[in-house]
Amino acid sequence: MRKIHALLTEYGESHQTTFNKRVHYICVPAIFFSLIGLLACIPMDAIMAGIIPDSVLDYAHFGTVVILLSLIYYLRLSIPLFIGMLFFSVLVLIVIKQIVMLNIAPLWVIMLCIFAIAWVAQFIGHNHEGKKPSFLKDVQFLMIGPAWTMSHLFNAVGIKF
Repeated sequence: MRKIHALLTEYGESHQTTFNKRVHYICVPAIFFSLIGLLACIPMDAIMAGIIPDSVLDYAHFGTVVILLSLIYYLRLSIPLFIGMLFFSVLVLIVIKQIVMLNIAPLWVIMLCIFAIAWVAQFIGHNHEGKKPSFLKDVQFLMIGPAWTMSHLFNAVGIKF
């Protein structure tokens, strides 16, 4: 068994009930999104000015750095999951930029609310399931959660990973 399949199987052991799966299908992407949004509040544009084109300067923040590092991790596990996470990550960065442009509230406030609500929902899902979150066993499962969610999407549309 390839490493990705072993990790997804082990992660899936604590995500068996339909309720917990549905909670995770919504909350794992929300947590990823909000974490990147929170990290986007730490700008690097002053450091990167003159190094990268002005057209991408809005994306010069620690959220992008974390995405790049996570994409390296996903690439080592599975090329199709890497591609899926790449597309999702680009979408996350675009939506975060749109939220900033709307200027309805400070980005950190919006992202902190999403982050907190999504984590509470995740713990409700695990309480319903009667199993502890996988990351309490191995912190690596914080990275596997998004890949697990993506793998279910891939299975639904018939993409092998």
